[in-house]
Amino acid sequence: MQRGNQTSVSHFILVGLHHPPQLGVPLFLTFLVIYTLTVSGNGLIILTVLVDTQLHRPMYWFLCHLSLLDMTISSAIVPKMLAGFLLDSKMISFGGCVIQLFSFHFLGCTECFLYTLMAYDRFLAICKPLHYATIMTRSVCNYLAIGTWLGGTLHSLFQTSFICRLPFCACADTTINELITFVDIGFLALTCFVLILTSYGYIVAAILRIRSADGRRNAFSTCAAHLAVVIVYYVPCTCIYLRPGSQEPLDGVVAVFYTVITPLLNPIIYTLRNKEMKAALWRLGGRKVVKPH
Repeated sequence: MQRGNQTSVSHFILVGLHHPPQLGVPLFLTFLVIYTLTVSGNGLIILTVLVDTQLHRPMYWFLCHLSLLDMTISSAIVPKMLAGFLLDSKMISFGGCVIQLFSFHFLGCTECFLYTLMAYDRFLAICKPLHYATIMTRSVCNYLAIGTWLGGTLHSLFQTSFICRLPFCACADTTINELITFVDIGFLALTCFVLILTSYGYIVAAILRIRSADGRRNAFSTCAAHLAVVIVYYVPCTCIYLRPGSQEPLDGVVAVFYTVITPLLNPIIYTLRNKEMKAALWRLGGRKVVKPH
């Protein structure tokens, strides 16, 4: 970190993942492949939902927003990581750091809100099927989706502006910032998680009241993919924010999983666990879907 006469900062030094120099190129190629698969996989989901009229339902519109978020959060982090592996570039400008910080908080918070919204959508579809079409209309669906993006923006503005008030020197006391960040993000994530658990509590109770085994299986299959991505999202997120001051190498691995691997897993989970999405992908490829008799 370079400083002027007082507190002006020109750039920061990124610690990144510790690795031997000879692993720079293999790591670059590995993360380049992951990034390419992430962008193409999530882009394919968006394309499939847009062109297949059978998927023009709230569940899949929300999935489009999730795929867009995954593509964006990966694009905000991975390119700089790739430059570090290949060019040994450990510097990031102050402006670039602020933009990346804002993007990370914005996209992460929006995704947290979106998972909660998707759980509410499944709750309405399974617990209130007769009222679902009148409650989750296209306009309501759009307003709710926009609300998640707006909520993420406001939260990120608060976090970023609060952090930018720091003097950015080694002697600065960041205890208050760490406490407020921990409480703010912890409260937000915990509230969303409780709402998701509550929704699935009602969903499980409704599924158990279904008499036929096929009906229970079909109802659960519509929720399995979303429940899987929620677990993938919250486990590393919990590990990161329960240890805000930790500098152990394992924390860097968890952070990489959260920002790099999770956006790759989401389209894989949804294409493997969702029969409608798999059928739509077959139709997009021009192949007929064979339905069991």
